[in-house]
Amino acid sequence: MTPARKALRPTMAAAVSVTVLAGTAFGLAPSVQAAAPAPTAATASSTASASSGVSLRFVDIPGDGGVKLAANVVAPADADASRRLPLVVLPTSWSLPQVEYLAQAKKLAEAGYVVLTYNTRGFWQSGGRIETAGPPDIADASKVIDWALAHTPADPDHIGMAGLSYGAGISLLAAGADQRIKAVVAMSGWADLVGSIYSGRTQHAQAAGLLAGAGELTGRPSDELRQILDDFFSSDLAKEPDLIAWGKKRSPAAQLDRINANGAAIMLGNSWGDSIFPPNSYADFFEKLTGPKRLELRPGDHATAELTGLLGLPNTTWSHARQWLDRYLKGERNGIDTQAPVQLMSRTAGGDDYEGYPSWSAVPSEQRRVPLAGTEKITANHDSGANAGTVLLSGALDQFLKVPPLASIPLLPRSRAAVWQTGTSAREQRVRGTVKLHTTVTSDRSDGTAVAYLYDVGPLGVGRLITNAPVTFHDRTPGTPFGVGLELFSTAYDVPAGHRLALVVDTVDPLYIEHNPDGAHLTFSSPAADPSYLTIPVRG
Repeated sequence: MTPARKALRPTMAAAVSVTVLAGTAFGLAPSVQAAAPAPTAATASSTASASSGVSLRFVDIPGDGGVKLAANVVAPADADASRRLPLVVLPTSWSLPQVEYLAQAKKLAEAGYVVLTYNTRGFWQSGGRIETAGPPDIADASKVIDWALAHTPADPDHIGMAGLSYGAGISLLAAGADQRIKAVVAMSGWADLVGSIYSGRTQHAQAAGLLAGAGELTGRPSDELRQILDDFFSSDLAKEPDLIAWGKKRSPAAQLDRINANGAAIMLGNSWGDSIFPPNSYADFFEKLTGPKRLELRPGDHATAELTGLLGLPNTTWSHARQWLDRYLKGERNGIDTQAPVQLMSRTAGGDDYEGYPSWSAVPSEQRRVPLAGTEKITANHDSGANAGTVLLSGALDQFLKVPPLASIPLLPRSRAAVWQTGTSAREQRVRGTVKLHTTVTSDRSDGTAVAYLYDVGPLGVGRLITNAPVTFHDRTPGTPFGVGLELFSTAYDVPAGHRLALVVDTVDPLYIEHNPDGAHLTFSSPAADPSYLTIPVRG
């Protein structure tokens, strides 16, 4: 992260504005009102619904270091010490209050679970400061389990954790730290934190800005978090090792050996267009898990696939989550463990039809290699018109309206965007997995950023975005070619017959911070000794 040519493109004020809009879309504002009357431990109240047979208690739980965690317990109304019930612990998502999961907690309690959902430290009515899934957060999860075993009829041999986004990451990390956890459902979470918001050594500006703004609005960030964010946005390359070390401590992928040793049954779910935690690291992490496991990837953006379930509406993702918990906490033979462990839904598919595969590596049946011939030279610092959209919004539009980010490929200025196109295909092309770019780059400056996009191009030349990814380089010798290998974000997309594929590379995208000095030029070539190509995973 060299001193960037520009400061963070979206200012903090803009990030906060995006946060407010996103919070409204995700039910943040109504939740504020719902959370306000929650009583303290000294005056904790219990309510029961005769129609549902479920009781609800608001409580305060002492977390690590005695920090107060605002929580609620949802259980069958007739639950008592005469019988033990499986326990599910639900840590809240980033910036959302403890009532986030009440609709799903009620469903679980009706099915015979004790459910404890708590506000993670630093947010809303919980004490402490935001540690971003740091060691205190993981210790909190164990403290919550301790409290549940002492104050509810929870069964110590049948304990699970589940969560959305921030709660997903904490649940996975807790599974590596606490052997009592037997099952985990991690939805829209991360396996590699730095790989998610700093892929290709490029800051994901809108994603990090959203998290930063939401944390300031709804919580109390720690000094460490504020410093990390300042270093992240300032593009100080000297601070890069600190950022990587901070993120590794908070990445389930770095705790893989402990998670495998503890043996929890783990279900992972994410969306292809997740603009905060892209699916690549989940897929890699899934392949290395050795216990019972399941991976679901589907259309949408961050948490959009799970959103209706939080409102109590029918939701396939939450239904599968309950089946997973039923199988591994209650021992029910419901068939979810006999299904193919990898379940994918194409972004262009209608309905809720999943494709099953035995592993992530088995998803593509062929790796199609597309040569990228010739030499393309572009001027940096100018937006070509190709971009990956807006955090949260673009993936949701793709999910619900089948409208991904669009670009007119013939109209893209070739001085600002390098473009390669295939011929039209006589048959449908089912892209499945991770597209990879290999090319040779020459820059007249030592630092720079490029963003690659793969488009589905129809007869009129309009390109529909299939996938993208950024890459940044530092300390290169100007004028000296160097090889670049870039993995684009994993996807599943059906390209219709009669369409072509287009690879576009430019230097500016609103999602990312770019590092191109004024007047810089990038040249993409294909030397005979090291030809450039695109590898496209397809399913026959």
